Amino acid sequence: MHAPVLVLKDSTKRESGSKVHHANIQASKAVADIIRTTLGPRSMLKMLLDAGGGIVVTNDGNSILRELDVAHPAAKSMIELSRTQDEEVGDGTTSVIVLAGEMLHVAEAFIEKNYHPTVICRAYNKALEDAVAVLDKIAMTMDVKDRDKMLELVRSSIGTKFTSQFGDLIANLAIEATSMVGVDLGQGLREVDIKKYIKIEKVPGGQLEDSQVLRGVMINKDVVAPSKMRRKIVNPRIILLDCPLEYKKGENQTNAEIVREEDWEVLLRMEEEYIENLCMQILKFKPDLVITEKGLSDLACHYLSKAGVSAIRRVRKTDNNRIAKACGAVIVNRPDELQESDVGTGAGLFEVKKFGDEFFAFIIDCKDPKACTVLLRGASKDLLNEVERNLQDALSVARNIIKNPKLVPGGGATELTVSATLKQKCSSIEGIEKWPYEAAALAFEAIPRTLAQNCGVNVIRTMTALQGKHANGENAWIGIDGNTGVIADMKERKILDSYTVKAQTFKTAIEAACMLLRIDDIVSGIKKKQAPGATQAPSKPKIEQEDDADNEQILPE
Repeated sequence: MHAPVLVLKDSTKRESGSKVHHANIQASKAVADIIRTTLGPRSMLKMLLDAGGGIVVTNDGNSILRELDVAHPAAKSMIELSRTQDEEVGDGTTSVIVLAGEMLHVAEAFIEKNYHPTVICRAYNKALEDAVAVLDKIAMTMDVKDRDKMLELVRSSIGTKFTSQFGDLIANLAIEATSMVGVDLGQGLREVDIKKYIKIEKVPGGQLEDSQVLRGVMINKDVVAPSKMRRKIVNPRIILLDCPLEYKKGENQTNAEIVREEDWEVLLRMEEEYIENLCMQILKFKPDLVITEKGLSDLACHYLSKAGVSAIRRVRKTDNNRIAKACGAVIVNRPDELQESDVGTGAGLFEVKKFGDEFFAFIIDCKDPKACTVLLRGASKDLLNEVERNLQDALSVARNIIKNPKLVPGGGATELTVSATLKQKCSSIEGIEKWPYEAAALAFEAIPRTLAQNCGVNVIRTMTALQGKHANGENAWIGIDGNTGVIADMKERKILDSYTVKAQTFKTAIEAACMLLRIDDIVSGIKKKQAPGATQAPSKPKIEQEDDADNEQILPE
């Protein structure tokens, strides 16, 4: 006998073959089970303690998974899924994980029967193509201008969220904000940049009902000299700068030797004249409000306030861009390059208000603003954070619809239709791929099933009734009303979903399931090269074996 050859180091651990597949599937199912209960309008909330001791109370799939610290690599990639979904379309973060978990769950049976993973993946990809085709078939186009339709859609997307108890408040805010910021690209396309031009400002205090979309911008700043400058200006002329209004200090240390005393005064006077020049160049344009991203010296402040101009200094660059978009000004880098066209005249009102113990500057009532601020008021920080997350989802849904105005039914109806169609198609598939294909068809039913579970109705009865209704394919819009668990027509109940979100959910879930199935080897324990002399890192934390991956305790004791 030859001695065994060691290829890998002793410290590395290698698992291969079906063991890995089972471990990955178990891990993914564990992740899916964590957030399964947060799907649908009757969803539970999760409370998470983060490292800093702060708490997060939410039922947004992505927010929950983002806070989790997971040991298993497959579970990590599941969490990536919901993040991708959140960045791409902003909604459907929970469904994508539930669906991917289910896809892997049904694949487990085939792996036990020694099917090759690529066969399963091939069948899954076929199922995905057919599923998207079904989506195209049942989607209906909507008119983006029709505000009531938009409201229904956004309402059903945030109906599953915590704020649904405040009725249409959030939905209205979202629609108003997105329709304000939309930019026409021509050919009937509209682009909405949520990140850049919609700012969400959370101000604790007041009631949620006081939340509103401002036609303009709000910044957390006061004017430089509150006693001298006006705090309320109607139809202000606004100049935006991103240069300091103070004397330029030498780049490197400069020494000047002065022989005569008068020269010192000349130097000082030069500094003052320089600032005075700057201010005069600005005042030529008769502005009412000067906003700069950099500093503003006392002297400049004096000249400006003498001319009756209000000034705000050290504004964030992103805020400055928003103000420029809202009032039509151009951000200028040097005061001597100012032109009349750079002055923003679009704003209707500049006002500084005090909320709590902070001052906020409002630039509002703009004519045709391309940027806006959503002002959220609420009782506590946690509440506001949750409202903000829900608003983000609502904004994304409104954006998706403006980009691609197609609707599909919500309430699990889409998934059931897809499932029924795939089941019919599976009989025409030749060879071994037929079974995984059929399993994929069954996996789509995870979503309506979870909805039914969360409503607390009899799951088996509801599911068989729904399958029966969909099997003869008469009405694709039959689904579960998530509030009551009753089987109803989604068109009448106004439970709608955006086509973009659904298509993205299916694609992400199936592709991820395929990726995890293709893994057949895990090599762990690869050490980073340590710098010489560095002490050994503290002992390694307890690593979970796959046997106890489905136990609840994820935190090491």
